[in-house]
Order: sequence, then C-alpha cells, then structure tokens
Amino acid sequence: MKEISGRLDIELLVDRFYEKVISDDVIGFFFNDVIRLDWKVHIPIMYDFWESLLFGLAKYHGNPMLKHISLNKKEEIKSEHFSRWLELWEQTIHENFHGNLADEAINKAVQIGDLMKFKVAQLNSKN
Repeated sequence: MKEISGRLDIELLVDRFYEKVISDDVIGFFFNDVIRLDWKVHIPIMYDFWESLLFGLAKYHGNPMLKHISLNKKEEIKSEHFSRWLELWEQTIHENFHGNLADEAINKAVQIGDLMKFKVAQLNSKN
C-alpha cells in the first residue's frame, strides 16, 4: 500500500470504489436503475471532486447536495444507504492506501455523509 500522492491515485481510488458500488446489493440500484448514470461523465467529475477536496485544487464546480436531494425525490435515500456508501469508501481506501491523505479522504467522506444524511432526513420527515 502507498500514500495518496496525486491525480492518478485519486483515479485509482474512485475507479475501485465505483467498481464496488455498481455491484453492491444495498446502493448499486441508485446508480444503475434510479438515475442510470452515464459513467463516462460521472467518473471524471468524481476525480475532480476528490482531487479538489484532498489537494485543495478548484477543479470541481458542482453541488453534490442538490444532486442527492434530486435523487432522494426519485428514491428515498435512507441512513443505511449512506452507511453502506461510507463502508465501501473506507474498504477501498484501506485496501489501497495508507497515510494522512487516506485518513483525510475517510474523514471528508464521514463529514459529507453526515451532512447529506441530516439534510435528506429533514426532507424525508416533511413528506
């Protein structure tokens, strides 16, 4: 295992993570059936997202919260879905990387997941 040191490592991490997600029984259906992602478009966006978060580069210019709110309108995102997303993310990192940026990638994912879980739960409780 090695430390996350640049864009190629981010690409490896994101690619391996989404390999797990696509075939996952708990969350795979969101990506494959509910929104039917165009993976050729989505994956490079995720490279930019994580590279921006971990290296402080301004490559990502989207709003992931709005994307998840829109998804939640199509299919309710529950706490267990966020937990599974984080579990797969942590697994992928631990299988491939170690060090400060690997830990930071996990911490950022926890923060993102907690915020999204809170916001989506608020929306779901209003319905």
